[in-house]
Amino acid sequence: MIGGLAIFELGLARMTEDIDLLVDSDPNNVVRIKKALAGLPDNAVRDVEPTDVREYLVVRVNDEVTIDLMASACGIGYKQASAMVLWREIEGVRIPFATPELLWLTKQTHREKDALDRAYLRKLFADRGIEPPSR
Repeated sequence: MIGGLAIFELGLARMTEDIDLLVDSDPNNVVRIKKALAGLPDNAVRDVEPTDVREYLVVRVNDEVTIDLMASACGIGYKQASAMVLWREIEGVRIPFATPELLWLTKQTHREKDALDRAYLRKLFADRGIEPPSR
């Protein structure tokens, strides 16, 4: 879990319109993701092809909630990101949330909301007495 919900998990309350997931783009994994999301009311994930996550920067699943599937964010791929997560259990389900370090690396864009997130993360790092990570 990256993006707005991950930053919210760290304590910054801001609105987000979607759920951003950095996922393994292997087609077999995308099939598993499709099965997991098939229970959403509109079953919008049925239109996702197993190779879509490899072929597109973002695969948007517009259902009752909007879910963005990405193989990488700001050059950080699933394999690197998977080593930088904090596990949280929500209603009996273990969910990997991005660490502050991973969020910092994936927030290096020109978007205003990412600049606000970076400011929050910069203060979080300063409060911990550490510098933000560099590539």
